[in-house]
Amino acid sequence: MKTIRVALVDDHQIVLDGLMSLLKGVSTFKISFATTQPELVTELLAQNPTDVLLTDVQMPGMAGNELAKEVRKLFPGIRILALSMSGLGHIVAEMIQDADISGYVLKDIGKQELMTAIEKIAGGGSYFSDTVISELDQHSNKKQAAEQAHLSARELEILNLIEKECSNKEIADKLFISERTVETHRKNILRKTGTNNKLGLIKWAYENRLLNKD
Repeated sequence: MKTIRVALVDDHQIVLDGLMSLLKGVSTFKISFATTQPELVTELLAQNPTDVLLTDVQMPGMAGNELAKEVRKLFPGIRILALSMSGLGHIVAEMIQDADISGYVLKDIGKQELMTAIEKIAGGGSYFSDTVISELDQHSNKKQAAEQAHLSARELEILNLIEKECSNKEIADKLFISERTVETHRKNILRKTGTNNKLGLIKWAYENRLLNKD
C-alpha cells in the first residue's frame, strides 16, 4: 500500500503527541509535520508534501474552518480530516459547506477508526463518525423546522436563551441589543410558532429539536 503522508495540527501538544504515537507505529503512514500553530500550516505544507491534513476545529488564533478554507485554496490536492471534541451539527455543517472537508471524527475514537478514516480519505473517499452523522441529521431537522416556522438566526439564538431561563435584560446583554428589541423578537417567535406562552414555546422547541445541547 502506498505510504500516506499525514500532517497534524492541534493547539494541544499532548493531543499531537498521542496522534504521533498512534501513527508512527503504522508503516503505511508517514508524519509530514505536527504543529500547535495553525497560522504556520500553509507554510509548512509548502515545505512538506502531504496527502491528508488532520486538523482540530476550535483553535485560538485561527479556527479550523478558516484554516481548511485556506488549505483548500492553496493546496486543492490535500484532503482534510477534522478531529474535534465537538460534533455539534452546526459546527460540522460549517466545516463541510464552507471548508469542503472530506471527513470529521471525534477525539474519543479508537486507533482503528482513525486509521480507517485517514485511509478512506486519502483514497478519495469521505469519512464521518456515526455520532457526527447523527448530529448532522439533527442539525438538518432543526434547520428545516426553523425554516418552516420562518424563524431567523437571531430568533433561534433568543429561543435558546429563553430556554436557559434568561431574562429579557440578560438576553439583551448577551446579544448586545436593547430589551425592547428582545421583547419584539419574543412576540414574533410566539406568533410564528403558534404558541401562547413560554411553556408552550419550549415544548414546541423540544418537539422540533431546535434547542442546542451545549
